[in-house]
Amino acid sequence: MTTTSDLPVVVIGAGPAGLAAAAHLVERSIEPLVLEAGPVAASAVRDWSHVRLFSTWGEVTDPAAEKLLAPTGWTKPDAATYPSGGDWAEHYLQPLADVLGDRVRYTATVTGVSRTGRDRVVDAGREAQPFVVHFTTADGGEERAFARAVIDASGTWTTPSPAGASGLPALGEKTAADRIAYRVPDLKDPAVRARYAGKRTAVIGSGASAFTALATLADVAKDEPGTHAAWILRRAISGSTFGGGTADQLPARGALGLAAKAALDHGHADAVTGFRTEAVERDEDGRLILVGEDGRRLDPVDEVIVLTGFRPDLSFLSEIRLGLDERLQAPTELAPLIDPNQHSCGTVYPHGHRELSHPDSGIYLVGMKSYGRAPTFLAMTGYEQVRSVTAAIAGDTDSADRVELTLPETGVCGGAGLFDDPAADQADGTGCCAAPAPTLVQIGADTSLPVVAAAADEPSSGGCCGA
Repeated sequence: MTTTSDLPVVVIGAGPAGLAAAAHLVERSIEPLVLEAGPVAASAVRDWSHVRLFSTWGEVTDPAAEKLLAPTGWTKPDAATYPSGGDWAEHYLQPLADVLGDRVRYTATVTGVSRTGRDRVVDAGREAQPFVVHFTTADGGEERAFARAVIDASGTWTTPSPAGASGLPALGEKTAADRIAYRVPDLKDPAVRARYAGKRTAVIGSGASAFTALATLADVAKDEPGTHAAWILRRAISGSTFGGGTADQLPARGALGLAAKAALDHGHADAVTGFRTEAVERDEDGRLILVGEDGRRLDPVDEVIVLTGFRPDLSFLSEIRLGLDERLQAPTELAPLIDPNQHSCGTVYPHGHRELSHPDSGIYLVGMKSYGRAPTFLAMTGYEQVRSVTAAIAGDTDSADRVELTLPETGVCGGAGLFDDPAADQADGTGCCAAPAPTLVQIGADTSLPVVAAAADEPSSGGCCGA
């Protein structure tokens, strides 16, 4: 008879965290089965292949994955350089998936996870039952796999947050979909560039992805007269709005905020503050008018780029007993460590399997998905998460509990209930640290080029997974 311990561990998602989890499982002689919805590895990362990470190669590869790759002749890129999303996928993530071979199944979309023979209501014999994972295949067929444990590293890329400040799409947002984008556009692509060149574009959001959009639109404006951005912010502009500058321990992340500030200073963008979008209307020329909850109606724009964060897709986990924070939709024990209402320094208390566990033991949400709706996720966080989780699955509690990770601080903090408060100055000292004055950071020869990751396991409100 097959026992639960003989079954594989199902990993959902062949992105950075999912593939790293598989590498750690192989290192511990546990068979992984990776189910990837896309046709290739890192499908989500490839969607933002044009965006450069603000973490270096030295910070976005996993040690266990490197060991698995070493016998193939793989050479790690220069640790001090910054990869793009495309570089990350082509030179690290796909080779890692190739080494894992048929342990990775593509075009396998997970539709449900449960305990075998037990829906979420049933207590009797629950913990003794293996997991069952249902998924669809490329030909439309349905299959299932049984697992001793499940690691959900599916990220948040497919579920961007809307423009509406209530968390729901603004009235008219769906019908205006032809003029609204929810990703940082690739303005080096001639067809995409033509969509925004010489046009007025609203950029909604306040994180790294919004900084990237503002900076790249400003770059287009230098060559294409009439290109202009309206930056829509729910809060006021304060000392922390543009990040930590030289105080940011990731220099490229600090430079990104300064590039956005330069876009405003040079007249390529205007800021609209304290604006919460309630409706999207069209004028007689088909242009879009954003309407705020306070009744303000902004000047018409040709395009809107919504970069208000991402949220986890929990629909296929409806039969699993999850312990999630009511605000962030992150694991209950992890949520207080990452809550942007409390702090945003980038420093997160080291955490692993215990903070990532749920009432149904043996299932873990890792990577960007573990942060729910919280921002500022880094790839190195995901790698340490899966190291701890796989150790716990293997029964190596000592290693699983030995979580050591020091994350680079952003150099600026909000918090103390001030997150998203239109009138609050995040640098007034009421957060967990104060914001320094922005200072230019040189990144390569052209400081107008931002370096940021849209997301690996996926960007949240502008922060980034791989970033």
